[in-house]
Amino acid sequence: MRRPHIIAEQARHAKGLLGWIIASIMARETWAANRRAIEALGVGEQDHVLDVGCGHGRSLAALAARAPKGRVVGIDPSDLMVDIARKRSRRQVKAGRVKVVVGGADRLPFADGAFDRALCVHVVYFWPDLGGPLKEIARVLKPGGRLALLFRTSADEAAVQAFPLDVYRFPALKDMTAALAAAGFSVDAEATIGDPRAGPVLLVAQRLGAPG
Repeated sequence: MRRPHIIAEQARHAKGLLGWIIASIMARETWAANRRAIEALGVGEQDHVLDVGCGHGRSLAALAARAPKGRVVGIDPSDLMVDIARKRSRRQVKAGRVKVVVGGADRLPFADGAFDRALCVHVVYFWPDLGGPLKEIARVLKPGGRLALLFRTSADEAAVQAFPLDVYRFPALKDMTAALAAAGFSVDAEATIGDPRAGPVLLVAQRLGAPG
């Protein structure tokens, strides 16, 4: 059964009371996926970490705990989600260890090479194209920086049938790996986890040289 269009729109850009409710549900539903991606990143204690499409922000405190001498930044296009994320991590925000800003993946408001690690969980569906955001992520990562990217692919028939396709765009795995390579990433094949036909796939990629 396909999810209502209004719910899908709220997942893409949460607003109002319904958006707050959706954020609460997503914080529970996506936590296991976020934990998998965080573990795969191998965050160091001094790392600067970016959470692209941080949404409800539940991952921010977990990332900050792994980087006690570093800094964590979350970015999301929804003002509501950013407000929720800031409140969820209020202690870390007050201490200057976490920052949450409004913005999109296609134009990240950060300097080149500002981060050691980047996290991106269940976000790629809302990008008009893969190339622009991936090149932006590559730009703000240091050479050798790692990206953990978790998403459902077009081979996941249950997901494709469950979500309105004018809101959710499920990429093919081969298209994602090609886009990562074009953006200047090398995918760690041994770290790829998941059957693309049966659920989310976790890709871990390393930023090589200058973005392509």
